[in-house]
Amino acid sequence: MTSALILVDLMPRIIALPLAPHSGDEVLARCRALARSFRASGQPVVLVRVERPNVAEQPSGSDFADGLVQRGDIVVVKRTIGAFYGTDLDEQLRKLGVDTVVLAGLVTTMGVESTARAASDHGYEVEFVADAMSGLAADEHEFAVARSFPRFGEVRNTADYS
Repeated sequence: MTSALILVDLMPRIIALPLAPHSGDEVLARCRALARSFRASGQPVVLVRVERPNVAEQPSGSDFADGLVQRGDIVVVKRTIGAFYGTDLDEQLRKLGVDTVVLAGLVTTMGVESTARAASDHGYEVEFVADAMSGLAADEHEFAVARSFPRFGEVRNTADYS
């Protein structure tokens, strides 16, 4: 089994939002730890960020958080909520023999969930790192983690990957 870590929308303008139950800074710190662990074991790390289509200039804070992207990482720029539609993410994962995706990032019920559903539709096994993601509201995050995610993947925590 080859797993890839997919970190969604860890951009300063999203990290700064009032998120719950975990702050953007807490999520970023846990995602950095996950990325270190995956890189150390030779597993791929995919960083995904969104660009708004049809605008002359992206909003301030639309790049990745400082120092997040490392040499050898896969970078995906999406223009929709999920990371698969309109990108080469599936092709890049298949080239590496990935069959399991481990998802974390922001926001739980938006970019993370949309990417997870598409990953499942593409035939990947899906794992969710519940404490390395957060929502716009705690109850949305908690519902997704407790009710939606277990229906098409395995829910874990950051400590499970160290």
